[in-house]
Amino acid sequence: MSSSLHGLLLASLLGLCLSAGAAPLDEPIEPLPPVPRQDPLQVELGRQLFNEPRLSINNTLSCASCHHLQNGGADSRAFSIGFNGQPVPINTPSVFNASLNFRQFWNGRADTLESQVHEVVKSPSEMGSNWEHVVEVLSADPTYRRAFSDAYPDGVTLSTAQNALASYERILLSRNSRFDQYLLGDTDILTTEEKYGYQRFKDYGCIACHQGVNIGGNMFQKLGVMSDYFKDRGNPVEADLGRYLVTRDEEDRNVFKVPSLRNVAVTAPYFHDGSASTLEEAVDVMFKYQLGRIPSAEDKTLIIQFLKTLTGEWEGKPL
Repeated sequence: MSSSLHGLLLASLLGLCLSAGAAPLDEPIEPLPPVPRQDPLQVELGRQLFNEPRLSINNTLSCASCHHLQNGGADSRAFSIGFNGQPVPINTPSVFNASLNFRQFWNGRADTLESQVHEVVKSPSEMGSNWEHVVEVLSADPTYRRAFSDAYPDGVTLSTAQNALASYERILLSRNSRFDQYLLGDTDILTTEEKYGYQRFKDYGCIACHQGVNIGGNMFQKLGVMSDYFKDRGNPVEADLGRYLVTRDEEDRNVFKVPSLRNVAVTAPYFHDGSASTLEEAVDVMFKYQLGRIPSAEDKTLIIQFLKTLTGEWEGKPL
């Protein structure tokens, strides 16, 4: 019996056994937690601020301009367009499930969602503003003054504005993916091929970096472990330095936060440089530069089928 056929049979038998009891599975990947309880007034205020272009210096760019909730919370362009009409230097990651990442930004320079919000507003390539100006603008708006007073005793301040945005982002969890339902015990929800794709994902070692509740987002890793990605790609830019820009430690050169794979099928293009336009291309890059292996065509297809089960829902609809 071939190893592929044997694996398929094992996956099928495993699914049959577990579906009978519907017990949660003990796997390196964990289902998303419930949406955390937040103050509804603060969340609603954060939602308004998320869609507020006056956070940018010239009133042209909101958080929603680059984080499209209808498209996986990311941007379909390799590089989002900043307030000045120019592309930002690095790919926009998804805002969905960002609260579960251990750091924010590709280079991990922010520890919290509040500090991430702080950085984006004052970034010279993103919103190009400053928080003194933002607080002044929001304070001058009677509707915002009232909303802030209802949500926070201190009213409109730098801290309350950042907290409101972070409170909204904390509820942006794309729950109920088919794979989460599988992990929770509904093993019939995946096809045999999808289950086998997950097994191959583990067998090849992808699970070493992409695990946990966010299927990534909980460690740093060098891009180009087994081969020089940047030499092959060419045209190096400052953003390629990754974590080195934060620590100035030579060991952090070309090191990035491992991205979450949740909703990966709907958040192309991929990587910090947006260089992979399809999931197939991204898988090829990971195998070559991170694993130093070439998968069989069958295994690659199966892994991609598994990755497509990671797409969750927002407001009751698949992303």
